[in-house]
Amino acid sequence: MAASSSSSTSQPLLSSHSDHHELEAILSDTTLSFFHRLRLASFIELNLLFRLAAPAVFVYMINYAMSVSTRIFSGHLGNSQLAAASLGNSGIQVFAYGLMLGMGSAVETLCGQGFGAKKYEMLGIYMQRATVVLSLVGVVLSVVYVFSEPILIWLGESPNIASDAAIFVRGLIPQIFAYAINFPIQKFLQSQSVVAPSAYISTATLVVHLLLNWIVVYRFGLGLLGASLVLSLSWWIIVIAQFVYIVKSDRFRQTWGGFSVRAFSGLPEFFRLSAASAVMLCLETWYFQILVLLVGLLDNPELALDSLSICTMISGWVFMISVGFNAAISVRVGNEVGAGHPKSAAFSVIVVTSICFTISVIIAILVLALRHVVSYAFTEGEVVAAAVSDLCPLLAITLILNGIQPVLSGVAVGCGWQALVAYINVGCYYVVGIPLGFLLGFYFNMGAKGIWLGMIGGTLMQTLILIYVTFRTDWDKEVTEAKKRLSKWNHQDENCNF
Repeated sequence: MAASSSSSTSQPLLSSHSDHHELEAILSDTTLSFFHRLRLASFIELNLLFRLAAPAVFVYMINYAMSVSTRIFSGHLGNSQLAAASLGNSGIQVFAYGLMLGMGSAVETLCGQGFGAKKYEMLGIYMQRATVVLSLVGVVLSVVYVFSEPILIWLGESPNIASDAAIFVRGLIPQIFAYAINFPIQKFLQSQSVVAPSAYISTATLVVHLLLNWIVVYRFGLGLLGASLVLSLSWWIIVIAQFVYIVKSDRFRQTWGGFSVRAFSGLPEFFRLSAASAVMLCLETWYFQILVLLVGLLDNPELALDSLSICTMISGWVFMISVGFNAAISVRVGNEVGAGHPKSAAFSVIVVTSICFTISVIIAILVLALRHVVSYAFTEGEVVAAAVSDLCPLLAITLILNGIQPVLSGVAVGCGWQALVAYINVGCYYVVGIPLGFLLGFYFNMGAKGIWLGMIGGTLMQTLILIYVTFRTDWDKEVTEAKKRLSKWNHQDENCNF
């Protein structure tokens, strides 16, 4: 397909590789002094990184704003509605989000490395294959949503809160299938360093989302169900707009060849790679949502959930910055490894980790400075404000850790280390973090602070291990592994009998 494309349509793809080659050349040039190489390489890397990260951060912030605004609209209906929306949004919905995002990272690995290796024609096939797999998973998740009320009660949540949360969650069933299409589309675009159009689409959708929320929740009085249905509709607007852009734009002439039956080939192998990705990211995404579920078991669950919900919303906003850099470093590492540039891949990791750590420390300091007033953006209760202020030191620590950990996970996705990181996550999060949090929160009667403090311990352990693994990586070996992986997948597609 690439050979048949005109020079005008191939130029956007090919021109994006020039800086990559220049970066590798500078890092390998021993005639230049170390500081001269560092200055030149940093300039190129920052240019490549921020062209990806800035729009990606903006997209994730806008998408998260839709979710947060839905909770804010629900919160102004009353504290019980805020608790229900928080439990439904931060508990059940994030369960689906983590699973879909995790399985979608498989296509992120393949598209990133495939683009770096100039296997352009396969990117559209990978995107379609991921959509098929995620849609099948979405059918199973729909059953979980339908039975969310008895599930929450079985987990020990308050029956009143569980009932309201179930109403909210059932309105999010259409969102599941929007996720199934959106995540593969996002990874398809990001692997080609095309992020700005998604930012424009998400911004326009947020405006529509806010207007519809006001009309449906307040003017029509549809409450929690109306809020969740509007959120589902907004995600479908994003999905449809992005897909239309891919189909209509000439810049994807080489990477999107239309619908193909090849998307249904190799599904078992793709599912296995997706499952490893899902385990890795789900264990991360669900981890702090388990914090919400555990807090719901305390003696005063409404106050605890309200204060913790505000902290998790703030953390979520900042986390979107790290997720944007996560997407950027995943693409950068995948592209460089796929292109056979080990020095560039290693340098990218160092630069993005330093940037994210600096940003997260600055934001943590701001949160501590505003700890007594920050909650009033979400609710008007003085009791909740005092509880939020009490939790802010733990929030600040979480923000710093979350500034590093997602970036290292992005490196893992770019390299295809999902299975290794999954084992690390199981040990740190679920063998150390959650039991420690349960022990501090319930046995030592430290409440929400104890649960959160224990789970911070698991995150710290995981982050330190990932730092060790990442900075001990043999990048020449990763280049070889990427070539083997792409060769295997291409061989399977060539042998397809459709």
